[in-house]
Amino acid sequence: MAQAYEHWFFLAQDPDLPERLIGADPGYYLRRKLAQGSGGAGIEAFASEAVEEYVRCFSDPEVIRASCEDYRAGASIDLEHDEVDAAAGRRVECPTLVLWGGEGFVGRAYDVLDVWRQYATDVRGQALGGGHFLAEEEPDATLTALCDFLVVQDTGGG
Repeated sequence: MAQAYEHWFFLAQDPDLPERLIGADPGYYLRRKLAQGSGGAGIEAFASEAVEEYVRCFSDPEVIRASCEDYRAGASIDLEHDEVDAAAGRRVECPTLVLWGGEGFVGRAYDVLDVWRQYATDVRGQALGGGHFLAEEEPDATLTALCDFLVVQDTGGG
């Protein structure tokens, strides 16, 4: 897991280590992470225009900082909040859609629906092809799954 998700540990480091290292060559870092997370398809899984837009945005030091802050929260305050919610018996009560890449680490290592059922009462979902970046790697399947989930069924009540 440490090799598959090294970025979780790296990005959560105290400021400003990851920001400075990524900021030295944000295009290289981002392209490398996209390729690593693509379920074996490499950077070719992404439209070149999308990659360039990601690189443009990720070249902003504030975007890098915000990304790191998200991972820092995930390794600190988010865990505390999860523990408080679990101790209080709180669960996600709304319908929850979970999608994951069947070729990625999560799809290979976990029973994803079972994991989410520990946190939510109404969990639906499925593995799609590809790795971590479903919208880029499997856009049609992702759109279909989202539309199927979000469609409001007419129950005849108007």
